[in-house]
Amino acid sequence: MLTNMHVAIIGGDARQLEVIRKLIELDARLSLIGFDQLDHGYTGASKVRLDEIDISDIDAIILPVSGTNGEGEVETIFSNETVILTEEIISKTPKHCVIYSGISNTYLDRIVKQSNRELVQLFERDDVAIYNSIPTVEGTIMMVIQHTDITIHNSKVAVLGLGRVGMSVARSFAALGAHVKVGARKTEHIARITEMGLTPFHLTELEKEVKDIDVCINTIPHLVVTASVISKMPAHTLIVDLASKPGGTDFRYAEKRGIKALLAPGLPGIVAPKTAGQIVANVLSQLLLELLQHREENE
Repeated sequence: MLTNMHVAIIGGDARQLEVIRKLIELDARLSLIGFDQLDHGYTGASKVRLDEIDISDIDAIILPVSGTNGEGEVETIFSNETVILTEEIISKTPKHCVIYSGISNTYLDRIVKQSNRELVQLFERDDVAIYNSIPTVEGTIMMVIQHTDITIHNSKVAVLGLGRVGMSVARSFAALGAHVKVGARKTEHIARITEMGLTPFHLTELEKEVKDIDVCINTIPHLVVTASVISKMPAHTLIVDLASKPGGTDFRYAEKRGIKALLAPGLPGIVAPKTAGQIVANVLSQLLLELLQHREENE
């Protein structure tokens, strides 16, 4: 249980509602910042402004999956209030306070480091990423069905990258009857693709490998689907880019060429916010329980 642990949840989308529910079940004391337009009332949680709470009493800060933007502004779907997280605010927290975010950026890294606090990026964890690959795959299948005029069965699909998402996407499209080829750089990934019964190719051969594909699914967060690569694709090819913004595709050239290219990061929160929220909530609750246990052992 998290009895008497004071957690500030700052901003977020529908996924954060599952986090709130889970932490209330564990008896945490919650301050909800950026939720003033949320109709649902939660016993054990208070909707407050950031300047209304005692910062020195906060044991943990939970940010949205997106963290902050480059100026420290936090996304607040359930409020018109602009919430900005600063180094000054973090510095006022107790030294044991931990900041949890889905992802980070230069701004957030800097203010946490300068405040000498710990930052945990949930989406860097294998468990979160693997669980999240499930709704990501379902969302990708949905997008391919919506934006093509052929069946996935018997289509030619190129998946770029064999990370945690790439592996799930490649396996699922193959299970639906697609002819799947997977591009990777590491020799161990090439070996794994072969073991999975799929067709491997090295990313240096990408221009040659896209000449006959129907769908290209990119999971690599670097520019790999370049203008040169797109110029070799058939005109009907659909590109679905699952990499974090700005993606790994030259979207300008794709539009110029008339090839449909969709940037689709954060699919779990779009297609299955409840499940995606439960994934985050379960991992977060475990981390907070470990934090509390560690604190009690050192007191």
